[in-house]
Amino acid sequence: MIRISATRKLLAKILKPEGHTLLEARNGREGLEMMQKYKPDCIILDLLMPEVGGIEVLQIMRQKNLTIPTIVLTADVQQTTQQACLELGAATVLNKIPKIEELRYWLQITIGVSRQGVNCEPDA
Repeated sequence: MIRISATRKLLAKILKPEGHTLLEARNGREGLEMMQKYKPDCIILDLLMPEVGGIEVLQIMRQKNLTIPTIVLTADVQQTTQQACLELGAATVLNKIPKIEELRYWLQITIGVSRQGVNCEPDA
């Protein structure tokens, strides 16, 4: 999970008891390093982060062929922002404080896709 401050704490409180292992990054740069090192099943990504923003993280993931299923959380309700995220490979875009059942639904989908082999490791 890449930086979401208060929302990050809420997500951890919900997801850890359900057996999910969470890796938390303080910013986009750290998140990119962690995803390349640990290759998580799923990423929960905030768009507004220090150093490297969420859109840029998605662009870099695409450039490096990091096909890790990604759920974007954002307070930005603009259709153009949501469309940009989806075009860059995000599985979905949810409100920054998502409904718990909606988040669980998308986690099941993205983790399921990842574990079925769609999550390819990058070349080299």
